[in-house]
Amino acid sequence: MASKYVQVYTDLKNMIESEALKTGQALPAEGELMELYQVSRDTIRKALGILENQGYIQKSRGKVATVAGKKEYVFPFEKLASFKELNAHLNRQTRTDVENLEILSDAGRIKELFGDHAESEVYDLLRVRVIDEGRVIMDHDFFKRSIVPNLPLRACRDSVYEYLEKEQGLRIGYATKEIFVCDATEQDRKYLDMGRYDLVVVVKSYTYTFDGILFQYTESRHRPDHFNFVGVAQR
Repeated sequence: MASKYVQVYTDLKNMIESEALKTGQALPAEGELMELYQVSRDTIRKALGILENQGYIQKSRGKVATVAGKKEYVFPFEKLASFKELNAHLNRQTRTDVENLEILSDAGRIKELFGDHAESEVYDLLRVRVIDEGRVIMDHDFFKRSIVPNLPLRACRDSVYEYLEKEQGLRIGYATKEIFVCDATEQDRKYLDMGRYDLVVVVKSYTYTFDGILFQYTESRHRPDHFNFVGVAQR
């Protein structure tokens, strides 16, 4: 079972993301939260500290915490979410530009991506995420056609996961992720508004169905000022 402060943090975070608590709204005072959750003041302060560090709330001395307006791209390691879902509660303009969608049948390349000799074709999808008119994230996705036989352009522009789950009935399970920083490539500079930046944050993801079958490989490349990794670690 999660520690009490993690439970409080998770509950308040979910309320903020669902807009049950809206931007600028005051959270209950520490004493009220202690009574509500039946925990100590130290537990409440730990939970509020995580929320503040992650930009969900802002606190000032002698005043209650209020919900902050989130601006940065927050990348959560503890859950699997689409770009559309991550941006649903943020007050900003976003758009997805599809730069390439084709079927890849290069056996060597497919084995390199998935380590799979049996797979003969995969979808090769390249998208650029535009936030407030800035091209700041490039997602390069590969989907096994044995699991994803059809991938319409409309879904690529909106939400592939929503299409797969709601229209195709695919049960998406989990993903393994790796994050690192590297020099920007010519492709990064072609598709992203790099400005003064010469580094990108790269997130490599292998995504599995609910039954544990690998069906997607993604390399997501982020301009560094639009990436903020958050997570909760506990002993």
